[in-house]
Amino acid sequence: MSSRATDRLARPMSDLRISVTDRCNFRCRYCMPREEFGADHRFLPKTELLTFEEISRVARTMSTLGVRKVRITGGEPLLRAELPKLVAMLAEIPDLDIALTTNGSRLGALAAKLADAGLGRVTVSLDSLDPAVFRRMNDTDVHVDTVLAGIEAAATAGLRPVKINAVVRRGVNDASIVDLARAFQGTGHIVRFIEFMDVGLTNGWRLDDVVSGKEIVERISAQAPLEPIEAAYDGEVAKRWRYVDGSGEIGVITSVTQPFCASCTRARLSSDGHLYSCLFASNGTDLRTPLREGADDEEIAGLVRSAWSNREDRYSQLRSERTRQLPRVEMSYIGG
Repeated sequence: MSSRATDRLARPMSDLRISVTDRCNFRCRYCMPREEFGADHRFLPKTELLTFEEISRVARTMSTLGVRKVRITGGEPLLRAELPKLVAMLAEIPDLDIALTTNGSRLGALAAKLADAGLGRVTVSLDSLDPAVFRRMNDTDVHVDTVLAGIEAAATAGLRPVKINAVVRRGVNDASIVDLARAFQGTGHIVRFIEFMDVGLTNGWRLDDVVSGKEIVERISAQAPLEPIEAAYDGEVAKRWRYVDGSGEIGVITSVTQPFCASCTRARLSSDGHLYSCLFASNGTDLRTPLREGADDEEIAGLVRSAWSNREDRYSQLRSERTRQLPRVEMSYIGG
């Protein structure tokens, strides 16, 4: 059994985010704006995607280095054919918590199959309940009611509590903050509000567009009083707040105004088999080539350990005009 991997800042590697596709049926303004990812954009051919066998092999190998949580992402992961098969393969790895992040558009049809395969948790992206605002944020013909139906299907399948992620952009959907919070108050589901981040180079990020976690909490608490609560585990990304009346909780993810780089334990595997040590990284470690050239598990573990042990990423803590001009991989390529 390999020993746990740690980086140069003594951060362990305990979470792995696996992108299974770079394709998406939404064109969210903060992730895949249509101007950059339109009809002429070249998505990866199937031969360049890791197979399910390759993905599960990497996950199993990384579990020997300390990974205990795997989150399946995209693009939109439910566009990957037969995804429940991958979930079932990952579920065979001992002591592994398996989660999924989705836009919810296909969740209604697949929630039960995913749960039966061994999926433990699901997070659904939902930026507004107002159809017009939802369309403006996500640039899709999918109606918000389809996403809401997906959330209910997930809950019915036992994937509860469902976490709902909302990226907040000033002047676009910030008027939806309170409505989103109140809609899920008392349901057991948890809405998590995410500060608009400068991931990649195509989303037109400006600091003026960021609504801080502090302001988000203040707006909600003015309507439904909140109080802070402790993190559920070390390295939890969202700061937790519960309703004073006991009717549930929300979270805020403050990558811009209160970075949490010091406790980041997340590695990211792109759909074409590159391992990234940060959401804001520009380069990854190629695992697909050695996988397909016959490398054994110890060799793959060595590549992963080397990449992680040399890690010193702190982009959000160091964010400045200079860092924002550096090349960065797009979020749709490695997942959020």
